Amino acid sequence: MRLCSFRAERHERLGVVVVDPALPLDEATGTRARALAADALLAGGPATMGELLAGGEMALGRLARAAREGEARILAEGIPLPELDLLAPQPRPAKIVAIGLNYHAHAAEQGREPPREPLIFAKFPTAVVGPGAAVSWDPALTTEVDYEAELAVVVGRLARRIGPEEALAHVLGYTIANDVTARDLQAADRQWVRGKSLDTFCPLGPLLVTTDELPDPQGLRLATRVNGDLLQDGSTADMIFPVRELLAYCSRAFTLEPGDILLTGTPSGVGVYREPPRFLRDGDLMAVSIEGIGTLSNACREEDPGVRPGTRAEHRAA
Repeated sequence: MRLCSFRAERHERLGVVVVDPALPLDEATGTRARALAADALLAGGPATMGELLAGGEMALGRLARAAREGEARILAEGIPLPELDLLAPQPRPAKIVAIGLNYHAHAAEQGREPPREPLIFAKFPTAVVGPGAAVSWDPALTTEVDYEAELAVVVGRLARRIGPEEALAHVLGYTIANDVTARDLQAADRQWVRGKSLDTFCPLGPLLVTTDELPDPQGLRLATRVNGDLLQDGSTADMIFPVRELLAYCSRAFTLEPGDILLTGTPSGVGVYREPPRFLRDGDLMAVSIEGIGTLSNACREEDPGVRPGTRAEHRAA
């Protein structure tokens, strides 16, 4: 099952997505699909991703059955994805757990040995934005902003001290992340949280694909293009620690709750290790694609340092 979150009449809604071969390919999301609100498809069904997660396996099962039985209705009544105001599939995760240096090729491009254990850091949830949203930063704060294509795991069931063999049963599904990073802040702080947690530095989307449709997260091609140039091209098969091991490892230290996001690392080709380095600039367009999920596109914008965020002047500048 494919799900999305979108804004309608200022309210967040959960949508069920069906591929529609009759639609032209949408370049922004890499899909031909329509979406219908979940609570319109299923009477008393979840209206938001939060409600779906709170309802657990029973709510997910009911919605999956309604999606199968209502596919014709979604194709007839659903709205094409480009016409929706898409949000991140999970707009408000309680926590974002991220893994550094988790691809063999990414370690090699740095001249480093693969780590013996996963390297864990965090991104603040306030960094989350959806597909099509601008990734923005103050050029007085950072001038070395980088892209990182990542497979994002959305936790569906509470996980504490689980083993690798049972870990994937705790996953709701997968989406695409761009672990945007201010490299100069990362280097100055000698730790990663600030440089990876600036507002808008965690785009997620466009869809969440549940595990019934994507049962094996290892072996998916992922790629990043900036202004059409292919800069990252790898496979999740190159992960040093696969998803099941990451979930088990994290759960030994802290509880993973429904709706939490796990970012699983990036392949080689990031801007900081290119010759010469290639950092993001105002007006750049990033497009991160993962096989079986779609494409997450976000434009880059340098903020006016003289405008306070949230003011009318900021909205006019945008």
